[in-house]
Amino acid sequence: MPTSLPDDGYEQLMLAQARANPEAFRELYRHYFPRVYAYIAYRVGRVPDAEDLTADTFVRVVEAFHSFEYRGAGSFAAWVFRIAYHQVAAFYRQQRRTQTFIPLDDLPDLHSSAPTPDVLLLEKERFARLRNHIVTLSPRRQEIVTLRFFGGLRNNEIAAVLGLDERTVAAHVSRALEDLQARYADELVDE
Repeated sequence: MPTSLPDDGYEQLMLAQARANPEAFRELYRHYFPRVYAYIAYRVGRVPDAEDLTADTFVRVVEAFHSFEYRGAGSFAAWVFRIAYHQVAAFYRQQRRTQTFIPLDDLPDLHSSAPTPDVLLLEKERFARLRNHIVTLSPRRQEIVTLRFFGGLRNNEIAAVLGLDERTVAAHVSRALEDLQARYADELVDE
């Protein structure tokens, strides 16, 4: 999973360069695209929809970039993911879907080397089990887990995206992980 930009100074530098020269925005786009796409793909469940929504997200980011105010490390990521979050919400309002689903065959290939068919099958099964457990969490915890582990955001960034206190986000992450761990343990006992 992609990580955040190396440090606050680098992020500030890239943002300043992107403001001065729109061509420099490409570096920010290259960094955030995989994270935003993974988050949206997980949330909407279909690759074509994820591609469209990711493109729409970055169009909105570019259009509103002049209004972005830097507020410290991670504020740009939080701002980008807040736009993505709203794009997904608008998508669901339009589609009137109540539940998300990703056909396992539509998952993006995020690996640099081609795994064997056996490894692919195990990964798909493991992902399907994880997904089945995640959807049993409350909607708020599902969103937080998705932003944390599929979007790669830190707790302070998630707090900014969802308008929550950072400690509240940390508590949700901790409880969600405990719930998921318990569900996996129950699954192993049942087998």
